[in-house]
Amino acid sequence: QVQLVESGGGLVQPGGSLRLSCAASGFSLDSYAIAWFRQAPGKEREGVSCLSYSGRSTSYADSVEGRFTISRDNAKNTVYLQMNSLKPEDTAVYSCARVRGRFCGPDPDYWGQGTQVTVSS
Repeated sequence: QVQLVESGGGLVQPGGSLRLSCAASGFSLDSYAIAWFRQAPGKEREGVSCLSYSGRSTSYADSVEGRFTISRDNAKNTVYLQMNSLKPEDTAVYSCARVRGRFCGPDPDYWGQGTQVTVSS
């Protein structure tokens, strides 16, 4: 069955970096777009980044543009979110999700369980 498992979250100081991983199983990444979302306490979930099925098209929220990079390893069927220059406002639970299609835009149909990222000194 379709599964998405995130890892790589943790506690990091402001200005630091983390790399989140989203290991996919039950389907191939070259058939679906994958997106990262985050939800901070008391706030609505927001889209952070998305990678198309081909891996050639990416999108980022304005708040993370230039600091976060989405990528994937087809051999490992894994999508990554490299997060640099982290700020306290990046603190949230980060989840990856499979988009209903090859391109970013449609709602996801499968979600991972999420991984906590805390940026604090």
